[in-house]
This record gives sequence, C-alpha cells and structure tokens, in this order.
Amino acid sequence: MEKVPAILVAEDDDAVRAEVERALVSAEYSVSTVRSMAEALRALKSRSFDVIVTGTHLPDAGESGTLDAFGKASDAVMIVINESGTIKEVVKAIKMGALDYIVKPFSTDEFLLVIQRALDFRRLSQENIRLRRNINEFFNWPNIVGESDAMLRVFSVIDRVAATDSTIIITGESGTGKELVAKIIHYQSPRAERPLVKINCAALPEGLIESELFGHERGAFTGAMKQKKGRFELADGGTIFLDEVGDLSMSTQVKLLRVLQERCFERIGGSETIEVDVRVIAATNKDLQLEVDSGRFREDLFFRLNVIPITVPPLRERRGDIPLLIEYFLGKYEHKTSRSVRFSKEAVDVLLKYSYPGNVRELENIIERCATLSVSNVIKKEDLPRFLLDKSSQEPLLPLSELVSITERDYITRVLEHTNGSKVKAMDILGISRKSLWKKMKKYNIKL
Repeated sequence: MEKVPAILVAEDDDAVRAEVERALVSAEYSVSTVRSMAEALRALKSRSFDVIVTGTHLPDAGESGTLDAFGKASDAVMIVINESGTIKEVVKAIKMGALDYIVKPFSTDEFLLVIQRALDFRRLSQENIRLRRNINEFFNWPNIVGESDAMLRVFSVIDRVAATDSTIIITGESGTGKELVAKIIHYQSPRAERPLVKINCAALPEGLIESELFGHERGAFTGAMKQKKGRFELADGGTIFLDEVGDLSMSTQVKLLRVLQERCFERIGGSETIEVDVRVIAATNKDLQLEVDSGRFREDLFFRLNVIPITVPPLRERRGDIPLLIEYFLGKYEHKTSRSVRFSKEAVDVLLKYSYPGNVRELENIIERCATLSVSNVIKKEDLPRFLLDKSSQEPLLPLSELVSITERDYITRVLEHTNGSKVKAMDILGISRKSLWKKMKKYNIKL
C-alpha cells in the first residue's frame, strides 16, 4: 500500500492554518497542524514528515529563525507562506532551505500544485540519497568519504540541491575535493545522462579562455582554421563546471555574467545568438567576497554565482575522517598493487597529527607512496615520509571535540587489544552496552 504523504502545517495565524489544513485534507494528505515552534518540534519528534508548510516568523522560533530551526530538526521539504514576497525575502528563504515561497492570498489549486512539486522533490532527493550510497559502483570514481559533522553538512546540502537547477559555488582549499562534489551533484541530478563539461579557468591564458568558453568561428582570429564549439555549447542540457572561477579576467567575467543572466552568447567572430540550457557549478579556493572588495571580481557576477554556496572543509578540520580515508585509499591501492598492507597504530597516530596543507589529495599521495614502497605488510612509523615525523607537525592544536574523539578511539582500541578482541570483556571494562561498543567501533573504523 502506498504511503500517504505526511505534511506539518506550522502557522500562528488561525485563519490561514485552517485554510491550509482544509486544502490538504481535501487532497487526502495526512495533516498535522501546530501554532508554535515548541509544538512543531514535539510533532517532529513523534513522527516524520515529508513537507513542512510554515510562515517565516513563528513567535517562539528564537533568534535563529523558523527556517533554521526546522532545517536542523527535520529533513522535510519546507514551503513558506508569507504576507509579502519581495525578491530579497524570497532569496533569503530559499538560502535558508525553503523549496518554494507562496504569497497570501493564494488559490487552493496553486497551493496544491506547490505541495505536489515539493513531494516530487522529496521523492527524488530520497532516491539521490540511495544513489550516493552506491555512487562508486555506478560511476567508477571514488565516493566522498567522511562521517564528521562538517562532511555530513556537505552531504545534506548536496542531497537538497542536486535535483534543482540552482547555480552552485563550491569553495575550499586546494585538494579538498571540490571537483568531486561537483561530479556528485551532476550525477545525482536530472541532467545525469547529459554532459558534465569541465574547464579550469586558471589553466588557460586570457587570450584562449573566451574561445574555450564560448567557441569561435572560422577565421575569427589568426589560427582559427575551423569553427569550434565552446564549453557552454558542449554542455547544453547538462552541467558546466567552472573550476577556479576566481581567476577569470574582468573582461571574461562580463561575458560570463551575460550567459548566467540570459543563457545565450555568440561565438567569437560570429553573429548568431546561441541559447543553451546549462546548469552552472563553479569552484574556487579564493575568498570571492574579498576579491569583490578588492575590485578583482565583479559583485554582480558574485551574486549570480553565490546562489547555493557549499564549503568543503580542509582535512585538518575533520581529522576524525582520517582513519576512514586511510582505509579507503589502502583499499584503492591494494587493488592496484595486488598486495594488502595496513598501517601500525603508531603510524596512524602520526598521520592523525599532521596538518595536511594539501588536504585529502596530499593524504592520498602519502598512502600511495607508503603502499607502493612498503616491503612489509605493516607500514610502521619509521616507514612514513620524513617530513611527517618533524616535531612541528606532531602536536597541532585541535578542537576539543576532535581531541576527545581521538582519545576515545585510542582507548577503545587499547581495551580491545587487552581483551584479545573479546567484545564482552571490553564492554565490561568500558562500562557500555554491546550496541554502543559496536556503534563506536563503526564510527572510528576499529577492526580487530
């Protein structure tokens, strides 16, 4: 039997709440209504909802606001109902996680159409979550590895925006995996069967970047021996990934802005206007707001790109993911080298303390080097690259939560070694249940 969609209506205006409830009940949805944030949070704890219909200012929502509170408490799709709907208010609501925005008064047909769209979005998002779990199998490139709070927030945003056509800007240091995030967004989107076209804006000289982006006609300049389609044209129907977009010249920024605004352009030397249907994902390791303030990046282009920002954290801010990444890369290079190796506890401790200026890419290089050169099946501390053993990299200042996690992982490992792997004895020593021990072993990737 098909599950009836569950909808929570959180509205302090009695008349509006009753009107919305009548419309939803007439459409045979399962409806719960509340008039305050406290009531809403109790409802969310008692059951799950597919859609939340709410105003932007419930009286007891606190300083963080209604949408922020719902976003933290539930993964339901949010629909906003409000008295007014200026562009600024709509953009703010969408940035806070709302899928749609309805201005009062509204018709029942219009409202139910928005609800159906939200339920379709919810269904697709849940399918995308299942897809991501097996994404390596389907697309032959590595999944994003991580269970830290920082990475779970990234996963959450990916799941919510992949099915949309919103422009996305991915920021983060070099080596954090910005391109990988762009790939996952594309392959979880309705455009997955269309092209994903990439261009590194920093790798091409100014004289060539416009030709690469927009194409050129034969004879447009010296050396243009034939017509060439640009990356935007090649990406029609799919996604274009503009890597290092912060390195574009001001003149190219102007032309890119037009494409984002109008979805059309002309090839260099041509007069034909070419229209394209392209989803734009950009990435940069620069602070674009700082670039705008210094006059090196156009403010209007920044606003066009900064619709959905995703920040990929550096590895030093998610050290709890390092053991997972070590296991992942060891498995990857075991397949390539046809030999199984592992790191000793002392070697892992050193890897946990390093600051990784090159982020995940640097960690992978270290794992590959050790796995390839090791003469033993156990990589010991002394087998690591010498720079990792420098005293300056052994005692970084860590957030308290990360230090607690590292200490907990090490102690649980010691207890299990002491009990020769007996989980029953380890449970008695640690004073925790079997379920808690299993969850912690899974969290810290402890295998004995």
